Order: sequence, then structure tokens, then C-alpha cells
Amino acid sequence: MSALSIVFMGTPDFAVPSLDALVAAGHRVAAVYSQPPRPAGRGHRVQPSPVHARAEALGLPVETPTRLRGTESAARFAAHGADVAVVAAYGLILPEAVLAVPRLGCVNVHASLLPRWRGASPIQHALLAGDAETGISIMQMERGLDTGPVLLAERIAIDDPTLTADLLHDRLAALGARLIVPALAGLADGRLRPMPQPIDGVTYAPKLDRAAGQLAWAKGAAQVDRQVRALTPWPGAWFALGDERIKVLAVEPAPPPVGAPVPGTLLDARLTIACAGDQAGAPASAIRLARVQRPGRAAVDGAAFLRGFAVAPGTVLDGDDALEADRRV
Repeated sequence: MSALSIVFMGTPDFAVPSLDALVAAGHRVAAVYSQPPRPAGRGHRVQPSPVHARAEALGLPVETPTRLRGTESAARFAAHGADVAVVAAYGLILPEAVLAVPRLGCVNVHASLLPRWRGASPIQHALLAGDAETGISIMQMERGLDTGPVLLAERIAIDDPTLTADLLHDRLAALGARLIVPALAGLADGRLRPMPQPIDGVTYAPKLDRAAGQLAWAKGAAQVDRQVRALTPWPGAWFALGDERIKVLAVEPAPPPVGAPVPGTLLDARLTIACAGDQAGAPASAIRLARVQRPGRAAVDGAAFLRGFAVAPGTVLDGDDALEADRRV
């Protein structure tokens, strides 16, 4: 296949391997579009996105518009003369005036097996739901939200019970980079025929916020485990203890509690928490919070946390009265 002229559109780390793969394959990247630089990190310094920074390192021209709607934006996009646009977690909706510009259309690297988990957070939602597999779909874009026909897809198993969203993210980013080059080749020479997505099996993965990280003791230990793994590192899993939000970085299985304690009850000095049954009618379950972090403090194991922040067994977490008067620091 001869080299294509490409406009690449992406913002976070997920998109960087795909950009690298296109450059390594010899395609001409006419421009890279990314979200504008924003404050980030502890110092809240304005920083370019990972794709922006990588594009500059590769010597590629970068554009950071705040919106793509309007005739001026479409004309500027068209001026690049691209054969195709490759989109990977860009973060802006492409209007029809932009979608129609490249002769081969706009192609999206999406981190799920469409039509499951259309939307902004497919990796996290696959873990939250306890899916046994996920994958990458290379999709031709159209007006709807991730509704376009699929050019190429590959699945991977979610068979590691310790898998977190950041690890799954990296695997899928690498898979997307491996698939995008043959997908473009097949699209350009007509070997790949876009397949419409099935009508059945559609699910949506809306953007997550910090509130999604509040641990749901009443949904069972298995769901708490999935929350922690799915929401690491963003937006983070947490529980309330008095006036603080305690971040939970890792959990481990624990024996079921005796009797039927209220979900959220602290059971011992190792930060083992009672949960509801994992299924309707099932006996109570429990989970041990193996790694936690107070605001502004270093992460510690559960036992060390309780030595420095006295909470008596029998306390129910997430209540205003969950904090004992004796707080040691």
C-alpha cells in the first residue's frame, strides 16, 4: 500500500502508540489535532496533552482548537488534504462537515468490542461490569455516538482477577496501534468491507466522575473489587471517614463475616469491611482494603492506616459518626 496522508486526532496516552505506528509505517501525518494544553499535576502548570507532546517530539504540526464546528474549522481541516483522519480518544465531537472531508472518511480506534460500551469510558465499564473479554474496534465514523461500521476488531480476555484499568488501558492501546495500520491498508485497497454493528448488545459507557468512585459496600465484595480495579487511577475509588475521603488503591479477598453485619462495618484491625452478598439472597461477604491513602498523605496498608487513624471495629464507614474522637496522626 502506498503511503496515505493522514490527519491524526487524539489527546491522552491511549492514542500515542497509534500515532507512533502510523509514522513508523511511513504514512505522512499532515497534522495532529489534540485538546488544548491544560493545567495538570500537583503544580497545576499548563501542559500539552500526551499526543501533543509526542507530535512535537516527532516534528509534526499540531493544532489545538477548542471546537470544530463552523465553516472556518471545516475549511482549515480540509486544507490539510488528508486521505483519511484517524481518531483515538480525541475528546471533541466531529461535525458532519468534518467527517465528510477525507476521501476515505474518518476512522476511530475504539477500546471495546462494539456495539458493547459505546462512549467515553469503555475500559472502565468493561471492568465494572465484570466482562470476560474486551478488545479494539477500528470503526468508520458517522454522526452517531460510536455507531459506525467496523473495519477490523480483535478481542482479548479479561482473565486476570487483579487486572486494573491502567494495565488494561496499556494492553488495548498497544492492540489499537497494531490494528490501525492493516485497517487503513484494507480500507484503502478495498480488501476490508465495513460491517454494520449488530442491533443487539448495545451498551453505553458514559464519562465517569469522582462520585462514581464511592465504594458500594451494599453491592457486595465482588463489586467493590471491580470498582477499585476499574477506577484506578481515575477517578479513584474511595470511602468517607468523617470529613475525609480515603482513597482505596488495592483490595484483597477476605473470609465472609459471621452473621449479617451492616454493609460498611469495620470487622477487624486489618481494615476488613463487611459487604452485602454478591448476589441477591447470598450471605454477607467481606473485602480487605490492602492499600489506602488519606488526603495529602502517603499510601499505607490497612493495618498501618488504622494504627494512625483510630477507628474501632464495629464502626460503619461512610457515616458522619465514623470518626472516633481519638484521631492520631
